[in-house]
Amino acid sequence: MTKPNILIIMVDQLTGTLFPDGPVDWLNVPNLKKIAAKSTRFKFAYTASPLCAPGRASFMSGQLPSRTHVYDNAAEFASSIPTYAHHLRRAGYQTCLSGKMHFVGPDQMHGFEERLTTDIYPADFGWTPDYRKPDERIDWWYHNMGSVTGAGVAEISNQMEYDDEVAFNATRKIYDLSRGKDDRPWCLTVSFTHPHDPYVARKKYWDLYKECKHLLPKIPAMDYDEHDTHSKRIFDANDWRSFNITEEDIKRSRRAYFSNISYIDDKVGELIEALEGTRQEATILFVSDHGDMLGERGLWFKMTFYEGSARVPLMICNPNMEPGLVEAPVSTIDVTPTLAELAGVSLDEVALWTEGESLVHLGQGGERTSPVAMEYAAEASISPLVSLRQGKWKYTRCNHDGDQLFDMDSDPYELKNLAFDPNVAAIVTSLRAKSKARWDLDSYDNQVRESQARRCVVYEALRNGDYYPWDYQPLQKASERYMRNNMDLNMVEEAARFPRGE
Repeated sequence: MTKPNILIIMVDQLTGTLFPDGPVDWLNVPNLKKIAAKSTRFKFAYTASPLCAPGRASFMSGQLPSRTHVYDNAAEFASSIPTYAHHLRRAGYQTCLSGKMHFVGPDQMHGFEERLTTDIYPADFGWTPDYRKPDERIDWWYHNMGSVTGAGVAEISNQMEYDDEVAFNATRKIYDLSRGKDDRPWCLTVSFTHPHDPYVARKKYWDLYKECKHLLPKIPAMDYDEHDTHSKRIFDANDWRSFNITEEDIKRSRRAYFSNISYIDDKVGELIEALEGTRQEATILFVSDHGDMLGERGLWFKMTFYEGSARVPLMICNPNMEPGLVEAPVSTIDVTPTLAELAGVSLDEVALWTEGESLVHLGQGGERTSPVAMEYAAEASISPLVSLRQGKWKYTRCNHDGDQLFDMDSDPYELKNLAFDPNVAAIVTSLRAKSKARWDLDSYDNQVRESQARRCVVYEALRNGDYYPWDYQPLQKASERYMRNNMDLNMVEEAARFPRGE
């Protein structure tokens, strides 16, 4: 079997509700629409956990947070957990990462042979939530609504600087791969931080949405007391009482978010142009780590299982998978087994703890009946929340909150909780039994509390005295770049050119 090259394009906080069958028509994203036309598109793809680090660790390993123990944005991703980068590298691939993956801990590679940039977020335990202090709000790193009230135009920001660097390094790597210095197949992961808040965009993209008719949420903000208990904790964690959110704030925030999707589309275009210009073929996978509520119900950002936060775009362009729409619910933990099947890599040795399922057969007309599972155990929670999406039903359970059941066909905006409706009692009983068979919530809660307590002690200790950070420092070997006196100029010029001269 010929092993395909693989280009994984990951974005941050892009809601799948804007990708019902590829990008919605009104988004200015010609490059993503080009990819969508050639891809198997998954309408109901869900993150394993609606937060960056746990969602990404699950995406890379094919395991839920309860198994990876990456519960939040400051939980260590153990170096002993195999990722798709390990599996592919072991099978003979060169593996490379440009951009964000939010690895916490001293291992900042997790199977990647090469990493082209540092990460945008810290690698230590400083962002650890603490279930022992359920009412504590940690102002210096918690989200707040300033991202909404401060939305607007800027030509440079912390995140733009990062994604410009990510795209530059990734494009340069694609050109480098074309030179044929290494005959192994390759897997390049390019991971951007947009359209993650703050909602700030360059004017050229902002202007694309001047006449946009989608600047207000479909479900307006609700009164605080109308929300479920977990949503109330999200509001409190986001310090909502300190801000007066106006309709204009909402419009500007959503406009900037849409603008940044177009910004990312330009970056995707740069990657595709380099790939096509160097006549390289690759399987392309496009995905986000989680979504964004974008003001629906009054909620922003993520941290909830509601569709805006939990649903992500997922598209796979591969000749063994037919272009078209798959409506069966799937998960980001399905990516690792999918990549393994496409590359002809066996996961038999890790089958006992890999929880995802390959999606290749769904791109060949197959069916899926198993439920999709999600977990959340980070800020704005006081005990783990777990959810199952099976068929049209989404069922959520937590020790400290009431059950939730939504019929996603008749109630796509999740406004009517059916968990206590006698007309669907049999459905509730069945899903509750499946949930309890999968999760012991008391044990899960104990695991999270133990992890948090350990990390709090270690972080405080390591910040005393001399501090050695784990943040990844990209290595550049100046003596091996461009032209040096240990090189033959003629060979350098020939090897660095594609296509080569006669």
